[in-house]
Amino acid sequence: MSSTPETPTEKPQSVSFMEAFIYWLKLGFISFGGPAGQISMMHQELVEKRRWISEHRFLHALNYTMVLPGPEAQQLATYIGWLMHGVWGGIAAGVLFVIPSLFILIGLTWVYLSYGDVPAVAGILYGIKPAVTAIVVFAAFRIGSRALKTNSLRVMALLAFIAIYAFNIPFPYIVLIAGMIGYAGSRIAPEQFKAGGHHGDGSSSYGPAIIDDDTPAPAHTRFKWSRFISYTLIGLTIWIAAMAMLATSYGWDGTLTQMGWFFTKAALVTFGGAYAVLPYVYQGGVEQFAWLTGTQMIDGLALGETTPGPLIMVVSFVGFVGGWTKEVFGPDGLFLAGVAGACIAALFTFLPSFLFILLGGPTVEATRGDLKFTAPLTGITAAVVGVILNLAVFFAIHVLWPAGIDANFEWVSAIIGVAAFIALFKYKVGIVQVIGACAAIGFGYSLVM
Repeated sequence: MSSTPETPTEKPQSVSFMEAFIYWLKLGFISFGGPAGQISMMHQELVEKRRWISEHRFLHALNYTMVLPGPEAQQLATYIGWLMHGVWGGIAAGVLFVIPSLFILIGLTWVYLSYGDVPAVAGILYGIKPAVTAIVVFAAFRIGSRALKTNSLRVMALLAFIAIYAFNIPFPYIVLIAGMIGYAGSRIAPEQFKAGGHHGDGSSSYGPAIIDDDTPAPAHTRFKWSRFISYTLIGLTIWIAAMAMLATSYGWDGTLTQMGWFFTKAALVTFGGAYAVLPYVYQGGVEQFAWLTGTQMIDGLALGETTPGPLIMVVSFVGFVGGWTKEVFGPDGLFLAGVAGACIAALFTFLPSFLFILLGGPTVEATRGDLKFTAPLTGITAAVVGVILNLAVFFAIHVLWPAGIDANFEWVSAIIGVAAFIALFKYKVGIVQVIGACAAIGFGYSLVM
């Protein structure tokens, strides 16, 4: 995409920590759409509008978070926050990405358990679901149009979609194979596997950024063994202290202690994001520990899909229902038990994510210009576009045929989804406004039905 007369030519003013803090807080409340929608939202705001970070630097960070276990969108926010304002910037971005959704899910789960059927909430969710689908489709288009610069990368995206959709190949294997193809491709046909977003292509259409392609790495992003060891020790100390406190208070077999241990393991096997870990959480939460029922797990996923924050926040729903069901504080302390379970699930699920960024970020920044390191990540980005497209198809099927393909087609949902996509694609309406309008339509539709 070439430059236009409207393209800014001056670099934006540097951003203060407080200005960034306010943005990350806002993002925590509006980050609907699962990882694809959230990544699209950050790209639109941080790369295109605010120009805090260039296209190339954004995609490089995204590539790294895609190969990590855990929620990639939250880790991407943490990475960009760390890149801009150091450790506290990363912690602020990561925590604020999660905290609003934690409070919202706690409130909704309490309503769900206390009052059961809530027509108003159901109506709002009815309108939001097709909007979320449109956001994911839009994300696949936007990221694909900028990341898939060569035919080789386009073919990889298509093959990744076929692999996960038609053959149900696990996402970690797709990532591994894509990385290997990217590495081999860098040796055989290096021009096919150069990262997109350099000056002269994608990034030039947005103008110079604060953290641009050629911006030198800040001091806090350079690798130091002392820093690496200290962060590792701090992270392990927090984990050990929390587990020791739970084990001392409730015993190793106590519900809250077992939640801490279970969600620690979950955090380390969530390659591929929330959908990859859902079977693991279902098996443990429903079958092994009986914290909740299978039906409750499905309801929790629906809440997680349609509230802001990472989809993996469904673990907090599991923790809340588990604490409530097991009455860990007695029959008179159900709400507090639920809150404790939700907070423990969130703490042990997200703690490793911060460590992955703070420990691995300096190495990722140091290898940014080395093709043998960037080519595998470029290949992974291509595969991820295919996976995002699969997610869009998954959402569309469940939104348009909620009772199964053989059941009735949801024409109202289809109309809402198409209108949302047109608003995003043609009229450049903001994601927040689209979600708000669709939620209002869904609520109004529930009143007349």
